[in-house]
Amino acid sequence: MGRGSPAELSPPVDADPADAIRRRDEILQVMFWMRGEGLADDASPDALLVFLGEVDDAMLRADLDALDSAGLLERMPGGSYRLTPGGVREGGRRFADEFAEITRQAHGACSDPDCDCQTLGPEACAHAHS
Repeated sequence: MGRGSPAELSPPVDADPADAIRRRDEILQVMFWMRGEGLADDASPDALLVFLGEVDDAMLRADLDALDSAGLLERMPGGSYRLTPGGVREGGRRFADEFAEITRQAHGACSDPDCDCQTLGPEACAHAHS
């Protein structure tokens, strides 16, 4: 099991380090989404490949091992992986960043019936609507 921290994530072996960073971010996002949707608390490499597009098995396993070493995932008995508490935080942050445009409230949409924006308009909203 990993003992590092996110800051200690091992450097990728790819020709383009940005590719490994994107893949690892995507792994965290997919696992966060799967967990949040109640699909699985842990995932096998084969289950992740279904969601990860053009990732080959060897790359995925190297990325999973790196995320495990960084303390963002933990390897489970049977070869599946689970997000650690740090992995949940990082996966959630990356997921929120990636899907912010489609998951935020619509402009002026406020669910607080007592908010001033209900009568004065969106500019009077006391809540953040970026």
